Amino acid sequence: MNPLRTPPFSCDTMVALPSATANGQVIFGKNSDRPQEEAQPLLLRPHAVHEQGDAGAQFVKVPQARETYRHVGSRPFWCAGYEHGFNEHQVVIGNEALPTKLQPSSEPKLIGMELVRFALERAASADEAVEVITGLVSEFGQGKFENSAGIRTYDNSYIVADPHEAYIIEAVGHDWAIRRVVNTATISNVCTLGGPADRVSPGAKRRATEAGLYEMGFGDEFNFSNVYADRAESTSGIARQCRTETLINQRSGNVDVKTVMQVLSDHSDGVNPGEPLVEDVNGQVSVCLHRTEGDEKGTSAATLVADLCSTGERLPVYWCGLYSPCMTLYLPVFVEGDLPKALSIGGESPSDDSPWWQFYRITQSGLNADAERRAQIRAAWKPLQAELLESAYVMAAQGRELLKGKKPEQARALLSGYMSQSFLRAMEIARSLAPQAAAR
Repeated sequence: MNPLRTPPFSCDTMVALPSATANGQVIFGKNSDRPQEEAQPLLLRPHAVHEQGDAGAQFVKVPQARETYRHVGSRPFWCAGYEHGFNEHQVVIGNEALPTKLQPSSEPKLIGMELVRFALERAASADEAVEVITGLVSEFGQGKFENSAGIRTYDNSYIVADPHEAYIIEAVGHDWAIRRVVNTATISNVCTLGGPADRVSPGAKRRATEAGLYEMGFGDEFNFSNVYADRAESTSGIARQCRTETLINQRSGNVDVKTVMQVLSDHSDGVNPGEPLVEDVNGQVSVCLHRTEGDEKGTSAATLVADLCSTGERLPVYWCGLYSPCMTLYLPVFVEGDLPKALSIGGESPSDDSPWWQFYRITQSGLNADAERRAQIRAAWKPLQAELLESAYVMAAQGRELLKGKKPEQARALLSGYMSQSFLRAMEIARSLAPQAAAR
């Protein structure tokens, strides 16, 4: 089996609604944890109208939607889907591997990351994204299934958000449960939707009974999490979910972009969920992941913080980081502009023209050195990061004004130019850091 296609069971996603944030907007965060050498470049897909055809899933034939929305996704190089992404309607989604008791099926199904892509292509709100995901899960299924491609498959959970609301979705086989978020929510690799689930798929109870799982639930009321969750495989997910939930709730009412970036960079082992943020790598399983338990190494291979906007005073700002959040630069991305083309480069083999592989080398140099080297890397990014955290919002306001004035091409040129310049400045710093990384 290809080790690049056997991801560790780890990821963390979080969202804070306007009641919990300092700016009164929805803020979303996600670390994508994958095998440490699995490139995850950014891909931008334009708004498109399609004739009838196939939507491009890997194992099942899904009809293409008549119209698909402009969107950006963080895409593992082998996969037809995304770990996280966002679209032109400010819908943002992240997914998690979900350990469950359901046995692998011989029936081909959707991969969880494909559902992220389909929802971004087809949904203009979080509510619509829920309907897209649950509809496709009901029809085609997702989760553990046998395949000849050597791809590890698993059940999935999601947070989907827009500028007004957010939902948690848990999917097991052809079944699902949904909960609407109140104030804040975090998910990891553990089932969380028990009795309080707002809606459960019609066939969940019947299929759980057929699979011999229903008796594992408690009481007469059907409990999705109690029935399906594999707690023995959820130890790390429970610790990390408790850690992120505690940190976000401690800051409720004052959550901002920097808060979420800090939480995504945390290296606590989760034993004490309320302890102060742990900045440097400690060698344990943590929110900012550098290795999994056992021999197989994994890492937080991409990261996203989305600062949405419901008031129309500015455009949403999407902060995208390549590789581990603790030693990366979050680049501001605007879906209304064009991404620097280099950000989409990244395949199975290391390449000098891939920014993802550049950040990989830089982070590995820090991991293979010492705390002083890692501190030097963080310090090298700090001035530009502080500058971007200010200038991006100036661009967001100017871009919105141009769009309000019906000047989309001017807005596109402004935002594309800004992203290009920000990227070039980042890569100049990367090159100053990379020689030491290449010498490892």
